[in-house]
Amino acid sequence: MYEVEEQKVIEFDPQRSLEAEDWDYAFAAARVRVLESMMLTHATLVDMANAESFDSAVELLSGSEYAMSGGVESLDDIEAMLLEKRREVRELFVKLIDNETIMTLLRAREDFANMRLAVRRVVTDRPIGRDYSNDGSISAEEFEEIFEQENYGMFPEYLQEAVEKAVLGYYDSKDIRQIDYGIDRVQAAYKLYEAENIGSEFLSTLFRMQIDLFNIKTMLRLKLADRLDKNLFFEGGYVGNDIAAHGLDLDLDAIIPLYAATPYHDVVDGGVRYLISDNSFLVFERLCEEHKADFLRSSFVVASGPQPVIAYFLLKEMEIRTVRMILSCKKNGLDAKVILDRISLT
Repeated sequence: MYEVEEQKVIEFDPQRSLEAEDWDYAFAAARVRVLESMMLTHATLVDMANAESFDSAVELLSGSEYAMSGGVESLDDIEAMLLEKRREVRELFVKLIDNETIMTLLRAREDFANMRLAVRRVVTDRPIGRDYSNDGSISAEEFEEIFEQENYGMFPEYLQEAVEKAVLGYYDSKDIRQIDYGIDRVQAAYKLYEAENIGSEFLSTLFRMQIDLFNIKTMLRLKLADRLDKNLFFEGGYVGNDIAAHGLDLDLDAIIPLYAATPYHDVVDGGVRYLISDNSFLVFERLCEEHKADFLRSSFVVASGPQPVIAYFLLKEMEIRTVRMILSCKKNGLDAKVILDRISLT
């Protein structure tokens, strides 16, 4: 059902994607604009990455909402605090956004994550377990019950399609990676379909951008693995799949000019150069996050509408992940350069 057409022509206009203002969101937009100004600064994140120790990095959070008055003994303490912050921001989002479809779209991220976990366990004959996320549209208890009973018709249509694609893909090749690929393909198409169905140019732009970045990453990973599977690219991005497919036939350094006329030239340029020199995707991952963050922040020019509310929510989740990654890296003694190469600080 969730099929999208491949875009043959690049038609990317960030300002057009911001849409008209919706004054029903005047209070919500004003609220998140204040909250956005209170997010961690670039300087704080850099200082955390450069801190001498884990404890020093934690201390730099003492003047922020991430301060822990009871002290920090382990990463488990940090994890519990960050999960609580994520729960709070998600609850705020539910209060501020007045669109059930948008809420379902964002909750579906957890549904698809649960699906990946469940299908992997089924095909590997491992116990279903009880560690599903409870933040999706389907509760963890319901999710576990559906899989135990193999009654997949109880899932909404997008999850029925996801489990079908994942299971068929795995048994067709016995390649465990086909589970993630099948679910990811359905998820990408579902998000774009729903965004266009509700007429959200902002979300459509975001999701098409995510598809493009996924295709670029897939192409680079296939090249490193010396695989020429041109059927793994997703449809619906701004950049036609023929470009990614052509990249499989080129040397790594020849891929950079291939994306010169696209919105992703800086991402490809920096990411590929680092991949060639360090054989690592660290910088590419960082540049992808920064590219998405720049687009999300552009929505704050909208005086009133759901766009800045959605943007704040996604940026805040990104900040929480960044704090987690920095502190985890510091706890494990990673070099500051490695942290800065990977962590999005914009």
